[in-house]
Amino acid sequence: MTKPYRYLSGLSTAALAVALLAGCSANAASGDIASVNGQKVSRGEFDSKLEGGPQARQVLNSMVQGIMIDQYAKDNNIVISDADITKKEDEIKSKYPPGQFEQILKQQNLTESDVRNILREQLVLSAAVDKNIHISDKQIKDYLDKNHASLDKPEQAKAKHILVADQKTANMIESQLKGLSGKALDDKFQELAKKYSTDPSSKDKGGELGWFQKGQMVPAFQTAAWAQPIGVVGPPVKSPFGYHVIMVEGRKPPEKATFANSQNQIRDTLKQQQEQMAIGPFLQQLRAKANIVVYDDRLKDAIPPAATSGASTAPAPAPTKGK
Repeated sequence: MTKPYRYLSGLSTAALAVALLAGCSANAASGDIASVNGQKVSRGEFDSKLEGGPQARQVLNSMVQGIMIDQYAKDNNIVISDADITKKEDEIKSKYPPGQFEQILKQQNLTESDVRNILREQLVLSAAVDKNIHISDKQIKDYLDKNHASLDKPEQAKAKHILVADQKTANMIESQLKGLSGKALDDKFQELAKKYSTDPSSKDKGGELGWFQKGQMVPAFQTAAWAQPIGVVGPPVKSPFGYHVIMVEGRKPPEKATFANSQNQIRDTLKQQQEQMAIGPFLQQLRAKANIVVYDDRLKDAIPPAATSGASTAPAPAPTKGK
């Protein structure tokens, strides 16, 4: 299994709280929600407990922050397209073995819509602070010198797969692909992946997984990816996710990191680091300027005052015009 991707874990907590509370309020607005041996639990009693608890404060904070970010985006003409969000989501999904991303969302009660809303907020924040971020060649070279070993690329493989629940279906798919080659094999593989694959992150892409290194896939899948001949469909492979019909498309040898082949990756890493440092002060500035009024006495202390002293030490992000 691959290690959890930090970006996803960072975005899930607030969204989970919002999703849970929103789900409660989306049900019956009044009446009873449960009974214990005939004794009713009323909606009013439940809402009172919920809204007076710490989860409600977290939800209110998340909602207030989301509104401030939306308002900033509108005021500064920052437009985040569906394609922008999909690209970022695909980057996250690529860090996981097939099916694991969806399992994590299910475990955390997050929907696809929750994730896309959070990614949109993060893209707005990135656009807001990026005007003040500048990465020099010297910074890139210094980072390369200090992190050379971690930037060297190990051997990689590229593959596509069709994931199904049982071996009978996997055998049937393999039999339909046997004897095919070239474009005929690619077209048939894509057709069967869209029809049968249970991996939502790859099925619509014809089963394409892209490039990955050892350690990113579950052991059985990894073994097949480095053992199968290139361009040939292998026998079904069983993993904790089901049965995989795999075709290896290519392999790359290890590659030493140089300024030329690593500068874009390093620039992105340094940019993300500076963004994370800038987003906190930026949000504090938004809160300091916002007129936030809490009407519910139970939640009066839910929105802490902005730490204006900390925010004043950082330069205000320049308004961003356009994308």
